[in-house]
Parts: sequence; structure tokens; C-alpha cells
Amino acid sequence: MENRSPAPAPAPCPEKAGARPELQHAPGRLALRDTIAIVDIGSNSVRLVVYEMLVRAPAQVFNEKEMAGLGRQVATTGRLAADAIEKAIAALVRFRILCEAMRVGEIRVIATAAARYAENGPDFIARAEEAIGQPIELISGRREAVLSGLGVISGFDDPDGVVGDLGGGSLELISVKGGEVGPGASVPLGGLALLDRSKGSLKAAEKIVKDELDKLPQLAAMKGRDFFAVGGTWRALATLHQRRASYPLNVMHGYAIPPRDASDFIRLVERADASVLDAIDAVSSARRPLLAYGALVLDELIKRGKPRNIVISAQGVREGLLHEQLSPEERAADPLLQAARDYNLLRARDPRHAAELIDWTRSILESAGLPEHEPSNRLVETVCLLSDIGWRAHPDYRGEQSMNVIAHAYFTGIDHLGRAFLALAIFHRYAGLKASSPAAAGLRALLAPPLFERALLIAAIFRVAYLLSAGMAGILPRIQAQCVDRRLVLRLPEDLAALASERVEGRLKQLAKLLARDYEVARV
Repeated sequence: MENRSPAPAPAPCPEKAGARPELQHAPGRLALRDTIAIVDIGSNSVRLVVYEMLVRAPAQVFNEKEMAGLGRQVATTGRLAADAIEKAIAALVRFRILCEAMRVGEIRVIATAAARYAENGPDFIARAEEAIGQPIELISGRREAVLSGLGVISGFDDPDGVVGDLGGGSLELISVKGGEVGPGASVPLGGLALLDRSKGSLKAAEKIVKDELDKLPQLAAMKGRDFFAVGGTWRALATLHQRRASYPLNVMHGYAIPPRDASDFIRLVERADASVLDAIDAVSSARRPLLAYGALVLDELIKRGKPRNIVISAQGVREGLLHEQLSPEERAADPLLQAARDYNLLRARDPRHAAELIDWTRSILESAGLPEHEPSNRLVETVCLLSDIGWRAHPDYRGEQSMNVIAHAYFTGIDHLGRAFLALAIFHRYAGLKASSPAAAGLRALLAPPLFERALLIAAIFRVAYLLSAGMAGILPRIQAQCVDRRLVLRLPEDLAALASERVEGRLKQLAKLLARDYEVARV
């Protein structure tokens, strides 16, 4: 029997009883001490979101809310309800404790329409500051519009359109283009405010909405451009729309609805058609009474603004607060590529390999004379960065697991077609070019045939590259793969010639077939 010395006893803990231990390094996190929290005291909900760090594409460490309903009676009574105040204060105390436990480095607290309009708003703010232990910024309607616009700029690739942020107490509208925001406007058309002002009558609410929207010049700027819908009620409507359409990608951010489809669906919601409400369990009970009012506001915006598409944004005021703190250079960075680089750093076997794979893949695509715009260079770079995130999974499930992670990841700066492309390319990289599954078939339905064929081509390139390199840096730069005339030629130096196994040649043959070429293995 092997003679082993006993394990050393654990060192005594120098901390006092009850003291919290220091945070240790967490390999799944990029940072532990640079976290930033945003507490958003809204008219419907009080929410805490903790972000990993202040960067162009911050990851969410924690996200929690309390549906306090602060704005429930403000429009008619002019005051915040006592029970809503107590729920909000209790939530803020809880959030303070959680932020202390997470060692949050910076906490920003804002309050919006309910506290802004209420007669007892100042008294509530004083209590709320004591509860959260931080100063609270009571933002104006125009500042709320600007922050919503910045949140959309942060979350999309060069957005061009009008942002509408529907909260519980107000609606903000602002134009965005070229990374800049235009003049903003705010009107008291939030779901709770509208429910209150109309005394629960949709007919009365319709007149109120029309009268308020008549005042807004931002509607004219919407014609033929995208309308970016921000806010929980509109996200809930989009969730119902996805369920009714059996849409294959359960992601809200970037979900686009043509105005005609949206108008038809809105009319069903306003009538509470049973076929629409089958998926009502997907919407929180606190939001359900507001759905028809949110639908009414959206319907009037579509009729008057005539947008190109309604695009759902999961980012708004909170992300706008982060975005305005970035330097101009940080704002100009690509959020999709930054998020993909983070995934590569955290999950790849050798993060250095991705840069070599990018060059290797581009060399093949360029030598084949394929159009550069389908897919874009940034999507090619992104898919290379994500190509090794599934290696820890069981081999039989790497494709499915990686596809699900990528399809549903908290990525910004990408539309749903781009998500489907990335997810399918990595699925087939692991599962094989002929593999399929119900989830993969659903995503494939989103892509036009040429773009799906390009995803297969990228997957085929990866299947050759990973057999040659084992996902380690230093191999691919020494191996050349290019299209020459009607052949795909793989050139290996003499000391790497043994890498050209039958399996490598089989995958090379598959790749060459997709490129409509013969293949050749050359030793140099």
C-alpha cells in the first residue's frame, strides 16, 4: 500500500466569528472587485442589476426586481400609495444587503416617473436613500429619454430610428442615429398611469393616448426607420407574439416584428383573444393588467409613426447610465466582439488559438473568392472566438449545448439572424455537417439557404482546423490551407506531415466539396 503523509490541517481563520471571508479568485469571472450596480426605482418595479465591470459589453452578475407598483395611483391621487412605498423600501433594504454580500464596487441609484410626479415623492426619496444607503438621482423625463436612447445605442450595431421607453408612469421618445441621440420627450402614458387616468376604460385610454401623442414631434422622425421598444410591458407583448408564432429563438433583444404583424396582433390583445393569451403564464401577473394599455400605446405609435420594424430592446435606462460613463474609445468598441472575446478567454482550451483560427479561416474564404458581406467579417471573427466553448461537455452533447449557449447568450450588437448563424456554425462544428435536431431545425428556418450554407462551410473549416491543432496555439500558422485554381490545397511542413491522417483527409474532402473543388495534401 502506498505510504501517504496525512493532509495538513487547515490553517486557523484569523477573522472574527461572523465576519465574511474575502472574495477568492473565480475562474468563471473576469473580475471580482470592479462590479457596478444600478438600482432603478421605477413606477412599476424596483430593480437591482449588478454588472461584472464597466465595459462596452458588461455581463450581468445578478438581476432581481420587486413589483412594488409605486405609480399605481399617482395620476389620480397625486401621491405614492403607502403599501407600495413599504414594498419598495423593503426591496431597497434587501438590495443593500445583497450588494454588500457581492462586494459591489459602485452603486448608482435612480428614480423615475412615480417619484418625479408624486406630491410625497421627496419624503419617499429620503426614506429610500436611508434604506439603500446611497444618494438617489431623481431623473427628469428628458434625461430618462436620453438614457434610454444611450441604452439602445449600447445594445445594437449602429441603430437608426426612434426609441420608445414605456414604463409604469411615463413614455419617453427619442431619436438615435450614428451613435448620437436627438431631443427627447416624456409624456405620462405609462401603463399604470394610463390605467389610473382612464379609470380602467380602454376607450377613455385611447383618447388620452391620442391627445398626448399629438404633442410629440419625435413621431415624424420614425417614418421608414426602426422603432426600438424598451420596457417590460412591451417585452411581455413580444413574448406573447413569439409564443403565438412558435418562434424558434426565445430571446427578446433584437426580436423584430413588421408593423402589419404587430398591428394585427395588438388588436387581438386588446380584445383579449384566447389564442393570444394561451401563453399568459409567460407574463408576470403584475404586468398582465397593463398588456392592453401597452398594446394601445404601441398601436397608436405605429399608426402615426409608420416605422419600418418594431425592434425589441432589452437594454434601456440602466445600460444608458453605464454607456455614458465610457470613454469615446470604449463607446466605439464592438459589443459583440468584446463579449465573444470574453467567452473565448473564459471557456477556450487555449484562448490564443482563436486569433490563429481567424486568420486561417479568412485565408480559405478569401482564396475561394467568396463575397465578404455574407457573413460579415465581424460575424466570421465572432464565430472563431466562440468555436471552442463546448469542449468541457460530453462529446455527444457538445453541439447541442454550444448551440443553446450561443443562441441564448446575453449578446448585444447582433440580430436574430446573426445569432442563428453563429449557433448553427458551432453546432455543426461539433455535431457534424449532416447532424440535426429540433432546435437546430428551428434556427435553420430563420436563415436563407445561402447563409446557412456559409454556416456549414465555416463549420467544415473548423472541423479540419481542430483536428490539425487540437485547439492549441502554434500549429495553424505553420499549415497553409488555400484554394488554388480548382483545388483546395493543404500544405504541411515535413515535421507536421504526420498530422495528415485519414480522418483529416476525410474532413478536408468534405470542406473541398462545399467549395466545389477537389482537394490535395502537399508536404513542403
